[in-house]
Amino acid sequence: MQVIRAVGREAAAKKYDLLSAMMAHGLAGDKHRQRLVLRLMALITTRYNWQRDELTIGQREIARLWCVDERTVKREMAKLRALGWIEIKQQGARGRVSVLGLNLERILLDTKAEWPNIGPDFVERVGGRRAEPASNVVPLHRPEPMPAEGLWAEARARLAEEDPALFDAWFAGLIEAERSESCLTLFAPSRFHANYVQTHLIERLRIAVQRCDGRVGKLRILGP
Repeated sequence: MQVIRAVGREAAAKKYDLLSAMMAHGLAGDKHRQRLVLRLMALITTRYNWQRDELTIGQREIARLWCVDERTVKREMAKLRALGWIEIKQQGARGRVSVLGLNLERILLDTKAEWPNIGPDFVERVGGRRAEPASNVVPLHRPEPMPAEGLWAEARARLAEEDPALFDAWFAGLIEAERSESCLTLFAPSRFHANYVQTHLIERLRIAVQRCDGRVGKLRILGP
């Protein structure tokens, strides 16, 4: 899957591709998903800086744009952060609004099921795999998938569905070591493996786990 970077000669087409994917995802869902996606699309088309990956707008301005109160804005923005679609790049302080960014990879992963609704040309264009640093590093010994139960089994299934190759390389060999109400500890087959997941893939892992159990806010990856 290609991660859309809206820069260069084809920037305009890439922007439309992202918005098209979001549109198809929204239309395939219920009214709550449709409304949430539409509200984010409104922020993107009116206030998002594509080149800098920055969305800087206060809650009062968002409320005016969405025609809602600020409590609704807080609730909807919290949903978007929980999905991993938006991220805080710089926390606001002393009256300044926070600087937000879009997780384009996460948005594309979550909308992928609806790409065929747009057409096979879209699937081929956006679905082509890209060369990325993470995929160039392969574990020295690829582990066999380990059995899992409960939360980790559910999260593993999500990760395997999103990207089978990435799952086979980095997530299949992780086993659950300890679980508390708010923290999940996973054990990797080597220290290198643990460090790599912690450095490059922890956000992908966190989102999968939190979508299975929103109470888990912390992940630890340990190695031998």
